[in-house]
Amino acid sequence: MEAGNAVTPWLDRYRTPIIVGLAALLAAAAVYIAVDQGREPDALVIRPGALTPAPEGPIEVYITGAVAQPGVYEMTDGERVVDLLYKAGGPAPDANLEAVNLALRLHDEDQVVVPRIGETVSGVAGVASVTVNINTATAEELATVLPGIGEVYSQRIIESRTTVGLFTSTGELLERELIPQATYDRILDMITVGP
Repeated sequence: MEAGNAVTPWLDRYRTPIIVGLAALLAAAAVYIAVDQGREPDALVIRPGALTPAPEGPIEVYITGAVAQPGVYEMTDGERVVDLLYKAGGPAPDANLEAVNLALRLHDEDQVVVPRIGETVSGVAGVASVTVNINTATAEELATVLPGIGEVYSQRIIESRTTVGLFTSTGELLERELIPQATYDRILDMITVGP
């Protein structure tokens, strides 16, 4: 009993300072948390080479034009145009390989057009694309150079320009209902009616 009586006066004597001290400590913690949440986060620093993308699986790439076997081929991301060219059976005898960047790396959904000697070529992201005049191109050129234009559509185009007359704009392919909108959108940048 005497030990219990000795503790009680000490507790009674320091109770108020202890409560005030705990209250001050809680208030300081609340202020710190509030200030810390309003502070801007530290900047994220990434050292060069720290993030290396994981290698991706196979990709699908379309090659057309002056190649032995035009079509869609499964390749590995990062392979080069030259690899695709030889997977497609190699260049045709009249291929203009100087117009194509054979060292360019391939990516999913790329289209590589290998122009024939004498065809007009414009560069698109390093991959050559051909501009085909729909008023002068043969059915074979239309079918092999333009994606989505096979034998049926190429014959329609030839017949229409023969019976109705030459095209005055590329949009007439739609107006004359020769090809669907999706196919037109796909070849729009590759066709012309000019010389």
